[in-house]
This record gives sequence, C-alpha cells and structure tokens, in this order.
Amino acid sequence: MSRIGKQPIAIKGGVSITQGAGRSVTVKGPKGELSLSLRPEIDLKIEGEEALVVPNETGEARQTRAYHGLTRALINNMVVGVTEGYEKILEIVGVGWNAQGQKTKVVLNIGFCHPVEIAMPKGVEVETPNPTTMVIRGSDKQAVGQVAAEIRKIRPPEPYKGKGIRYQGEYVRRKAGKSFGS
Repeated sequence: MSRIGKQPIAIKGGVSITQGAGRSVTVKGPKGELSLSLRPEIDLKIEGEEALVVPNETGEARQTRAYHGLTRALINNMVVGVTEGYEKILEIVGVGWNAQGQKTKVVLNIGFCHPVEIAMPKGVEVETPNPTTMVIRGSDKQAVGQVAAEIRKIRPPEPYKGKGIRYQGEYVRRKAGKSFGS
C-alpha cells in the first residue's frame, strides 16, 4: 500500500464530501465545489471527520498502489482548495512591461507590438496589485498552476538580462554576455 494513500484526509469544518453515482466524488466548501471521478481500483470511505482512500483488489498491484497515493493527494488538494484556496504570484521583469488584470482576463504589455490578452477559465481569477505583479487565485490547484504556466510561457525569463515573466522567488541563472579579446 502507498504511504501517502494510508493517511486519512481530515474533513475541515464547512466541507462536505459526497459520493455520487458513477464513482464520482464531490467536495463542497466555502470557496466552491470540485469533483473527481474515481478509478475502478480505488474506493473512498467517509467516516465522521475523516475520509479514507482504500484500494480494492480489481487491478494490478503496482498500478493500484500508484493510484492509491494519487487519489488521496487529489482529494486532499480538493479539500484544501475549497477551504483556503490556492494562489500563484507572477512577476514581470522588463522596462515598460506591465499587466492590467480584471477578474476574468489579464492584458499584458510585454514587449510585443500588440498587447496580449488572456481569458481566465471558470473558477480562476487574476488580480494585479501593481503593474509588474500578477496574483492568480482559485480553488482548483491544477487549474491555477496551468494558468500560471501558460502566462509564464508567453515570455519566459531569458538568461542574459533576466527579462520575462517569472514565478515569485524563482531564481533565473544568468549567463555572461559576449567577451571581446584585446
């Protein structure tokens, strides 16, 4: 059995986990509602304030152990997402580069001849506390990370001057420029 999968999932106050038809699990909380479809090798048992992910004997042992830990981590991320939420902070480095964000879209001026406009998916919102910082928030950890990665991919940090879009605290390894011999 998986070491991670053996750990129980604590159901915090205000969160409800329900199993629906067709092996689906729904987690509802103050920040939204998320759902997941369980694999046939995995079962979920809800006992009071804890939920346990339990493998059954229908699949191959090695795959079942892998899905056991994965499913527990996904459901735990859903519980944390609907209670606290997730956020990624992106920084823009470059002279004259900035971002203006509304809740449903962000407009980037990052050195192209046109502004780049990105629409946010449902459940993810963006905020710009200052022109060079973007805060991406949502209850779905995977969706928040995917949106942040797509925005960063538009203009990743380059190694010579360090210009580009980076995660907060990300280290960009710098290279030396051309050297002239005399």
